[in-house]
Amino acid sequence: MNRRYLLTLLTLLPLGARAQPDEPKGPQPELPKEKLAIITRDGARHDFMVEMATTPQEQTVGLMNRPTVPADGGMLFFWGRQQNSQMWMHNTIAPLDMVFINANGTIRSIAENTVPESLAIIDSHGPVLATLELAAGTTARLNIRVGDKVEQRIFGNAS
Repeated sequence: MNRRYLLTLLTLLPLGARAQPDEPKGPQPELPKEKLAIITRDGARHDFMVEMATTPQEQTVGLMNRPTVPADGGMLFFWGRQQNSQMWMHNTIAPLDMVFINANGTIRSIAENTVPESLAIIDSHGPVLATLELAAGTTARLNIRVGDKVEQRIFGNAS
C-alpha cells in the first residue's frame, strides 16, 4: 500500500479509532493524598483520603486502568478555577460515582455508577471548582446528595 492511500484511510477513521500516542499503557502511579470530608444534610461526616489530580497530565489519566477504588479513597480533580467539568470513562475499568463540587464546597451534581470504558460525556451541569471520583455506590451507601458540604483545603473550609 502506498503512503497516500494509508493517509486517506486514516482520515476516514473516526477519531476514537485512531491510535492515541500519549495514551497510558497502565495506571499512573499513586498521586499525593489529602484528607477530604463530606458532611451530609443529616450531619453525618464521612472521611476520605483522596489522591489529588492537579496537573493536566494527572487529570487526563485519572483513575484509568485501575481495577478498584478504595471505599475510603478516590481522586479529587482540582480545576484551579470554576469551569464546566466534562468527564468520561475511557480506559477506566472500575465503575465510579462522580461528585461535582462548587467553589464553596457544596455538591452541585452527582453521576452515580458510571459505566466502565464508556465514551459518553458526564457533565457537571454548570461551573465547578473540582470533581471527586469515588467507588461506585459510595454516594448511595452514605446518603450523599446534591447540596451536601465537602470540606477540603481547596475550598478554604478544611477543619
